[in-house]
Amino acid sequence: MTDVTVFGAEYSVYVRSVCLTLREKGVAYRLESIDVFGAEGAPASHRARQPFGKIPAFRHDDFALYETSAINRYVDEVFPGPSLQPREPQLRARMNQAIGILDSYAYRTLVWDLYVERIVKRTGADKARIASALPHAATCLRALDELGAGGVWLATPELTLADLHAAPMLAYFTQTPESQLLLEPHERLRRWWARLSARDSVRSVCASSLAPQP
Repeated sequence: MTDVTVFGAEYSVYVRSVCLTLREKGVAYRLESIDVFGAEGAPASHRARQPFGKIPAFRHDDFALYETSAINRYVDEVFPGPSLQPREPQLRARMNQAIGILDSYAYRTLVWDLYVERIVKRTGADKARIASALPHAATCLRALDELGAGGVWLATPELTLADLHAAPMLAYFTQTPESQLLLEPHERLRRWWARLSARDSVRSVCASSLAPQP
């Protein structure tokens, strides 16, 4: 029996990405709730395992790890189950490119500038921030749409860590009224999201931020 623990908050995009990877690999895990937004910030016990006070952190038996991409790659390589990383170098590079786009450009815009402002804050939303985010969000979605080259998954012919990295971000973003207009030009991306959001893993991990299935 192996012991796997994810440390973080259920609502966190990056915690959810790790949980999705574990579920797709069929790995049982425990989620230990960590509040990093409290008045005191991350508790000292968490900073002992993640010196920057971020989430998630991860433990597999006696092996500790942090940083989402490192955790997801470790899970894919250590545990049995379907491979979530392409073997072919160019496809693997596309997967990594998609993850880089999501981390560097899409996360802040789709989640914080649009979802948090429009859905979480609601009447207190910063309308100027939302307006300024729209062109950047459009660029992010266009770049992600172009990566797939007509395929059904985000960046490669098969489901990869890129899809599982994107799913929690899109689950939040697609709750915003702006998402319909921004996704409208990208038929392939819309089909991809319909396919991905219907997976059991995504419907379980991201249940609180997914629209009900018709």
